[in-house]
Amino acid sequence: MALNDRRSFLKMTALAGAFSSNSLFSKAFAADMGVASDSVSHLDAGEVAQNEDYWSVIQRGYSVSPQIINLNNGGVSPAPIVVQQAVERYNQMTNEGPSYFMWQILDQGREPLRQSLARLAGASPEEIAINRNSTEALNTIIYGLPFKAGDEVLGCKFDYPNMMNAYRQRAARDGIVYKQVSFNFPVEDVAAIVKTYEDAITPRTRLIHVTHVVNWVGQVMPVREIADMAHAHGIEVIVDGAHSFGLLDFKIPDLHCDYFGTSLHKFLSAPIGSGMMWVKQDHIEKLWPLTCYGDPHSKDIRKFEALGTRSFPIEQGIGEAINFHEAIGSKRKQERIFYLKNYWATRVMKIPGVKLHTSLDPRFSCAICGVSIEGITPGQLTTALFDRYKIHTVGIDYEGVRCIRVTPHVYTRIGDLDKFVNAMSEIAASRKA
Repeated sequence: MALNDRRSFLKMTALAGAFSSNSLFSKAFAADMGVASDSVSHLDAGEVAQNEDYWSVIQRGYSVSPQIINLNNGGVSPAPIVVQQAVERYNQMTNEGPSYFMWQILDQGREPLRQSLARLAGASPEEIAINRNSTEALNTIIYGLPFKAGDEVLGCKFDYPNMMNAYRQRAARDGIVYKQVSFNFPVEDVAAIVKTYEDAITPRTRLIHVTHVVNWVGQVMPVREIADMAHAHGIEVIVDGAHSFGLLDFKIPDLHCDYFGTSLHKFLSAPIGSGMMWVKQDHIEKLWPLTCYGDPHSKDIRKFEALGTRSFPIEQGIGEAINFHEAIGSKRKQERIFYLKNYWATRVMKIPGVKLHTSLDPRFSCAICGVSIEGITPGQLTTALFDRYKIHTVGIDYEGVRCIRVTPHVYTRIGDLDKFVNAMSEIAASRKA
């Protein structure tokens, strides 16, 4: 192919990208997914969750290492092969002439991407900003809200540290008051959770910060009920959706919140270093952007994307992750990952000395589950699992919660979970030896 023809081809495919029949997903995986979906079309999502033939097709879409069993997908998830290929293709294109291919070609894909994310979120494209992760999204909101000295923000001791530290910096810089509630997880009482927040409200409370799926142990919080209560008191609500978007079957407006931030490189399996922020449209004008913008009080959601040079290949790779996700379907995905969590959890809980730190109720949990073995520290358990069995988990030792966090994903095989259950049984038995 001649050089000029090749560049014309690259420009055409870049502009179409993940948002057309020419997407990498359509070319490489859509046919297999279509056949797999047709084979289970007569089943409901709960039944599909247990159909290993269907999920074996999904598993083949990933390139995970056979050397380890990765059960820390709550930290960051691997991207499907087509997503990796998209990033590589766009990176090669970029490096043929960065200032041209980035700004004049790949940058044209942001609006189609915004529309796809909005469709997935059930929101207007004019409420969606594309960024790099939950921390950036939520810090933009936290630092951008026009608080004054004495205004109170109510959060939880089990929120993510980067968010807690952002509020503490606003307290030190601007004199706001940052308060926290606490819980003894797992909690399976919606009314009790809501009341805990409500009892901490004062006449100065301006904002409640809620983590949708708690990072430490996977507790799913009743965001909509908390938001309805908060609004009845004239209080706005910001939601940390780092672990919920792309996992739970919901639309952001269903939560009745005012602000929402997420990392797309977790359960959506988008490229690592991709995120999204949602701001209710009538709040955009008052929210200051985190980085400079010509008109900081603009009503345009794009004012939050003035990041300068960013990774266009990563950004455009998000589109292929959306294609992969939508081919499965949000409900099927949630049901499968919940099934995988309960598959191993219901087995290890029968082992003497083992304790679960997460609910098995689908209203209060999904993917993440905390587990511990009496007499063994989280650090010792994660080390034993990896050194002896090459099973990767993460240890939690925070605010009285001492466990390991175990998080499967759609590519996780039942056989790998059986190996994990067996490993936990052997480790628990060895402590008495």
